Amino acid sequence: MKQVVQNYKSGELAVLDVPVPGCKPGGVLVRTAYSLISTGTELMKVSEAGMSMLGKARSRPDQVAKVVQSVATNGVPATYRKVMGKLDSYTPLGYSLCGVVEQVGAGVDDVKVGDLVACAGNEHALHAELNWVPKNLYTPVPDGLAPRHAAFGTVGSIALQGVRQGESRLGEVALVIGLGLIGQLVVQLLAASGVRVVGADPDPARCELAERLGADACADPGSSAVEAAVAELTDGHGVDQVYLAAGGGSNQPVELAARLCRDRGRVVDIGKCRLDLPWNAYYEKELDVRFSRSYGPGRYDPEYELEGRDYPIGYVRWTERRNLACFLDLMARGGVDVEPLVSHVADFDDAVETYRSLKDGELKAVAVLFRYPEQAEEAGAAEAPAVAVPAVHVKPAKARPAGSPVRIAFVGAGNYATSMLLPHLAEREGVELSTVVTTTALSAANAQRKFGFARATTDLDAVLGDKSVDAVFVVTRHSSHAELTRKALLAGKAVFVEKPLALSEDELAGVLATVEESGNDRLQVGFNRRFAPLLQEAKKRFGARTGPANLRYLVNAGRLEHGSWYLRQGSEGSRFAGEGGHFIDTASWLLDADPVSVYAVATPGNEDLQVVLRYPDGSTATISYVTTGASGYPKETLDLVADGKVLRLDDFVRASVYGQKRWVSSRLPKARDKGQNAELAAFVRAVRTGGPMPVPLESLVATTAATLAVPAGLAGGAPVTLEKRR
Repeated sequence: MKQVVQNYKSGELAVLDVPVPGCKPGGVLVRTAYSLISTGTELMKVSEAGMSMLGKARSRPDQVAKVVQSVATNGVPATYRKVMGKLDSYTPLGYSLCGVVEQVGAGVDDVKVGDLVACAGNEHALHAELNWVPKNLYTPVPDGLAPRHAAFGTVGSIALQGVRQGESRLGEVALVIGLGLIGQLVVQLLAASGVRVVGADPDPARCELAERLGADACADPGSSAVEAAVAELTDGHGVDQVYLAAGGGSNQPVELAARLCRDRGRVVDIGKCRLDLPWNAYYEKELDVRFSRSYGPGRYDPEYELEGRDYPIGYVRWTERRNLACFLDLMARGGVDVEPLVSHVADFDDAVETYRSLKDGELKAVAVLFRYPEQAEEAGAAEAPAVAVPAVHVKPAKARPAGSPVRIAFVGAGNYATSMLLPHLAEREGVELSTVVTTTALSAANAQRKFGFARATTDLDAVLGDKSVDAVFVVTRHSSHAELTRKALLAGKAVFVEKPLALSEDELAGVLATVEESGNDRLQVGFNRRFAPLLQEAKKRFGARTGPANLRYLVNAGRLEHGSWYLRQGSEGSRFAGEGGHFIDTASWLLDADPVSVYAVATPGNEDLQVVLRYPDGSTATISYVTTGASGYPKETLDLVADGKVLRLDDFVRASVYGQKRWVSSRLPKARDKGQNAELAAFVRAVRTGGPMPVPLESLVATTAATLAVPAGLAGGAPVTLEKRR
């Protein structure tokens, strides 16, 4: 299928051929009829992409701050690879469309194949021929509403949420600053609510359009006409609400808002304009400044948007989806008319030229629609028949024929895969990147372009059935690791799965049952720290020990950003379940044994954990996993004490060993090396030669079991004994 994409590094726009997205449970696959260009938000993104690197940095100081923090934590080279990887990737455009349901995922019962729906979301309602859209981000289109009008649903919801934040009342007077697409819709919604409206915009054509759509008066914000209209309509008191629907770097909108708003009035920010509030003006009138967050309650909440968990109507009357349905209903009943806003309708194949014309100013438009061609002959292409992966009994691993490459498939191509794994594999001699599989078509296409995969697809079963694939990398979200690992093992593949291997005892038991059933134990979990060259050297310098050891591992994990999928404990497990295996594996490797018991305590809310592991020879390891530390402090520090010796690791930058002689490493000249490259080399070597996997299965299972025992230890308040399993 085709999709509009942009490379943020070069600014290149393209209509790219990408795989068809899979139809996951909890959503629908939609074939687009019309999608809407947001001439404000999207053109701002397009313009930023055309800036120099310095210009990009100046326009996004929030991202610059993240880069600085990443340099402090991960070093310059790793941060550079991560940033360049993100910049030099195709990113999607679009977030408002209307289309026809082609396929219905499990758990969806409110629409059927053939229904017309309006869709929202900058990750789901993209300028693409097909999109997978989760349940709370689509709604059926009312009978009689044209698809080209229904494509306005998302931007209409943005305007509607802004009006709701203003709490407008019948008979009040409002000022709308900025009469672009959102501003024009706000004018109509206010007029339909019985509010008298004054508009302000420097473009006379937009002012005229707003007056035709219900505004009482509109003029240039710099002219006296706006102030005169406000004075006349309010008897000199000032407007009850001001809606900031403007963009750009000028502070004029917020200054005008303060001047024309009444005492204790409301100022609602809907657009993205400069907000240097003149303190005296806002203080003296005690103005109520409010922000309108996109389409409404539910926005940026992954449990609502991705997992389909609705908010009870008794507590949250207007959610994203209810706003979307409400705006469609308003259009269907004639309360809002979007046809006068349609400046241009372009064929989807002409998308690149359309964006160029908008950016260069050749095409002056309020709203532009992409029209998609009907492709009835391909209607069934997205619905591939399910292919069951049979249980097979694999013979003992054999060496690859001399000179033949190890063929690798990747399931998942997120940030970790593209920044920490694929760069090492793409440069490795004797490795062929065969296929990349993702549920999001564009991420597969990006990985194929950047790393040279032979194929990109969303069909996992086809990859598992491909006999030429030797190894499968599972680099998806945590909740899918165990099931995907089972499928790949049953298909006879060597499997590299990122941690965690499993999120529950049942999932772990299922993986072990699959190993037993298939006879395939060619499994590696991404516990990379034991492969770190600095730690390897330190362990060698420490030497053998005769008595029990005491190990302390401080992990300054830090706070997660709001919206991070790591916070979805209901579906993705706790944060420690996802990351803790790294530290348990490192401790066990340093102590040359697997733990026999786990004891855990935590601060209120389980934010900071203390996990104590006991080993067969009496050694102990204490892992302090904390989220409340200083962001500037190193993430990982480790001390191992035994036999009159001390091994010290400082965040993979420096290591030292104190004993009869003292050894201190030199500071690494390049960056922290946490072992990914060496780990991948060991895995590829094992697949090529048929030799043992880099880490014994028993150790992988023991580390996973110890990680899973932490919640039980917290609940019971006593040590949890671990049974040896295979």
